[in-house]
Amino acid sequence: MKKSSESADRIRELLDRNLQEVFGENNDERRRAAIGELWAEDGVLYVPPGVIVGREAIDKFAGDLRKKQPHFAYTPRGAPQVLHDAGRLAWGSGPRGEAPAYTGCDVITVRDGRITALYVFLDENSEELRWSGGQIAS
Repeated sequence: MKKSSESADRIRELLDRNLQEVFGENNDERRRAAIGELWAEDGVLYVPPGVIVGREAIDKFAGDLRKKQPHFAYTPRGAPQVLHDAGRLAWGSGPRGEAPAYTGCDVITVRDGRITALYVFLDENSEELRWSGGQIAS
């Protein structure tokens, strides 16, 4: 049986920090720095509109999302869970201080302490969520 090479604490940290410092960050420089620290160079982001590969493309996607929803905050729903070299975290997103406009779950895989893949699952009951041209519409 192969033993996990990743620390459970590091995987939890990656889930939390990615949610806040990448997808919740309006400042382009801070977001880029976080992506450089948290993501593998060849990281892959799987979102409903498609597959995004590499740090630069992930930064562009997250930045475009922040521009559409600058007043939205991401709030974890429960604690991150870890299994071997992967983890998941449920979250909600909406205007700060209000109920989430939509909810979902992030599932990551990790190699050498960095995110190699992030699968974003959006909950079907998030009625306020509308995908338009591959982007979240507010």
